[in-house]
Amino acid sequence: MNVHAVFNRDGGTFRTMDMDAFCQTATRIFEAHGHTLTCENVTGKQIKRKLEAVAAKGDVDVLLAGGGDGTISTAAGIAWKAGMPLGVVPAGTMNLVARTLKVPLDLEEALESLAAGEIMDADIASANGRAFVHQFSIGMQARMVRLRNSYSFKSRFQKIIATSRAAMGVILDPPVFKVSIDIDGKSETRKVSAIAVSNNHYGNDSLLYADTLTGGQLGIYIAKPLSTAGMTRLAADILRRRFRDNENIDEIGAMKVHLYFPKLYSKARAVIDGELVELERDVTILLHPGELKILAPSQTALDAKGASTGKQSRKSS
Repeated sequence: MNVHAVFNRDGGTFRTMDMDAFCQTATRIFEAHGHTLTCENVTGKQIKRKLEAVAAKGDVDVLLAGGGDGTISTAAGIAWKAGMPLGVVPAGTMNLVARTLKVPLDLEEALESLAAGEIMDADIASANGRAFVHQFSIGMQARMVRLRNSYSFKSRFQKIIATSRAAMGVILDPPVFKVSIDIDGKSETRKVSAIAVSNNHYGNDSLLYADTLTGGQLGIYIAKPLSTAGMTRLAADILRRRFRDNENIDEIGAMKVHLYFPKLYSKARAVIDGELVELERDVTILLHPGELKILAPSQTALDAKGASTGKQSRKSS
């Protein structure tokens, strides 16, 4: 395969690395698996334009994108519209899409698994035409991201601290707003503290990401109006991986969701794959089953890794 890698050198882990050396490593690994690889390191401001330029080329078999979830989301939208397979190199803080795809979080291991990987058909979602691979969220998370971004941080550790401070701010002052919700043609208007719509249902991990991108259904999570005490219980249930047991959370599966906000403040924001965006009064969210082509670790390799992990677990017990 002819692979073109575009890495966001301003993103997460990459920010502290020798990116020229990393490109050399990536080239060596892919060539060892019989592929050719062109590698470019660009700034966060340049990433979208460079990804679009690569997707427009006629001689590229796979677009390999490296960075945080925001970079991966941008790359997924571009690859989806171009009909080009996408490979994900996790270099952000959370790396939620990579976790869903079972891409190793160690960067060299990630390169090895992708170079030996296979192309699969994955689901992708869109909100008013903007693609997302993880989730669209309003309410609690949007407020948390806005608070986090108001703090100063330069490293991954500082970002985690800022996120913790922001989460505490939301717990002490949870949002409550009115929204009209139409889910696959069934409508209701209610007050909520948050709505999250994920590309496939969340798994049970406390980071709240999907276990698969091939389930063919949106996961819709609606939080009833919450007090500080309610927020505290929800946070505890999420950390204990028991959020589905929380009485204030409704989970629904669907293919299409329409949201309408009768009272929309000028500074209202949503979060798409970790990035703050302006919240529109009407939002239509659609699932596009199997429309995103993904370069992912091979199922054979994943099965072998799972078997090895199982053996190690039995030996230690």
